[in-house]
Amino acid sequence: MKGNSQTKARGRLLRRIAAVACAAAVGLGLAGCGGSTAGTVTLDFFQFKSEAADQFKAMVKQFEQENPTIKVTINNSANAQTDLRTRFVKNRVPDVITFNGDISFGMFAASGVFHDFTDDPIVDRLNPGMVEIAKNLVQTTDPAKKRLYGLPFAGNASGYIYNKQIWREAGFDPEQPPATWSEFTAMLTAFKERGINPLQGTVADAWTTQAPLASFAGTLVSESEYTALKKGETTFKELWGDVVEKEAELFTYSTADTGVTYQQGTQNFAKGEAAIIPLGTYAIPQILLIDPDIELGFAQMPASDDPDEQILTAGDDVMLTMGADTKHPEEAMKLIEFLMQEEQLNAYADAQSAITPLKDTHFGSEALETVRPFFEENRVADFCDHYIPSSINIGGMLQTMVTSGNTERFLDQMQTEWDKVQARTFE
Repeated sequence: MKGNSQTKARGRLLRRIAAVACAAAVGLGLAGCGGSTAGTVTLDFFQFKSEAADQFKAMVKQFEQENPTIKVTINNSANAQTDLRTRFVKNRVPDVITFNGDISFGMFAASGVFHDFTDDPIVDRLNPGMVEIAKNLVQTTDPAKKRLYGLPFAGNASGYIYNKQIWREAGFDPEQPPATWSEFTAMLTAFKERGINPLQGTVADAWTTQAPLASFAGTLVSESEYTALKKGETTFKELWGDVVEKEAELFTYSTADTGVTYQQGTQNFAKGEAAIIPLGTYAIPQILLIDPDIELGFAQMPASDDPDEQILTAGDDVMLTMGADTKHPEEAMKLIEFLMQEEQLNAYADAQSAITPLKDTHFGSEALETVRPFFEENRVADFCDHYIPSSINIGGMLQTMVTSGNTERFLDQMQTEWDKVQARTFE
């Protein structure tokens, strides 16, 4: 009897060990421990947008509920460019990836590590302008190789945010922002004459000076010119001469301190201390956090005196893609198709004050409705700094230019730094 009891006890112990091992395996996303997890696939989802981490977590949870045989491990990265490059070097390409639509994405895309979506049916639902922006990012001088290696998931725009109440009190229609450079500067002058600070700068944070640069360049510089720049067929003086002259002039209209931080500047603006703030749509949530009741507008920053040639600078803030050689292409595509559903795109846009990439564009903030015609007419261009390597400190040089007004020095510095990068770059 004693031996029989020991045998039973040993059997119970082994069963408990097996149960614990199975639970651990399930926790690690492994399959094979019971019918409910048999055939389960675990996807590696690389996610770069820290402020949207909770939003993606909620969307993935819903996806897993609808697809019980697919588990998704979200890897949120604080240093996406470095982390992703390390993964590529070690041949650990994630199954599904979000990444900023900038030059780094374009360099990765040119290397062939991402899936080519160019001929996929999902593209037919997307805004052609945002698709074209994504293609143009691919770092090659061969137009035939500029293909769609990622889907635009969410967009943002550069221009200026304005306080509708201040505009009305000063006699300006907030629903009809200026359509030309002359009208725009005349309005800023009128604000000054009425004792209203026309513009709040945030120059202490150098990166914010890139917003006006991008806004002006969208209209004044064709995106094809950056390919010519790469080929050595043009220079920064030819490309950005008028652009930086306008940016230097822009900040002269301010009657308050422009040398404050982004945090302080958005607070000042939210308190009604300026008529406009020359930042992109990404600043809207920050302003609303300070004053949820402020009535905001957003407008394209006109760069010339021809209203018909104005182009809105709008980038693919979040690109969604998958590894070209993922072991789970069907499951990865299923997650991508889920995230690209109108319901998910709209929810993300609402949470982040973003712009959806669909032909029927949804804006995550009422303030953005003023620029709807630019999307409907595909009059959009990418951020010019998306064509500049991260090794070039464009923000720091712009900060000095805005403070000193010395545009020649800035253009010379940009050319010098650009030439250094090109000398060690091979396509």
